[in-house]
Amino acid sequence: MEIKKFEDLIDWTRQLHGYLSRCLHESASLNKDERASALLDYLASHETLLEKAVGEFEKQADQKAMKTRLYDYLNHKPIKAGQASDTHYADMTFRDIAREIFQFHDQVMDLYNSLIGKAEIPEAKSLLEDLLALEEHEAMRLASQISRMEDI
Repeated sequence: MEIKKFEDLIDWTRQLHGYLSRCLHESASLNKDERASALLDYLASHETLLEKAVGEFEKQADQKAMKTRLYDYLNHKPIKAGQASDTHYADMTFRDIAREIFQFHDQVMDLYNSLIGKAEIPEAKSLLEDLLALEEHEAMRLASQISRMEDI
């Protein structure tokens, strides 16, 4: 997907959360470790909720911001997401799954952070700050839930 405008970025982020959800869901039944499988199920449902939340940004965001071009996006390394589900989580441990999911979310937050400083209009900056706040809040929620699951 080529990202030229903020609406493309938000759509790409929504699709990425959906893709991750499918990968986690499909890996859950394949992972032989019960705790890891439970974590994958939880993460899959969490990513589905994030996909829906980002979708709401598409519907409610300021149209001026949504149509703003992203000139500097190509300078940021895109997060790779293929079309076919990736079930590599099925072979991972609980801790490795958690580590990779946090790395994924860190990449999304880094992308938003880098674009906030380059936003050319206040509406675009505000949109990015709202998306970043959503990702940060959900990352903190994930950390809390994963910590609880790890204690069990």
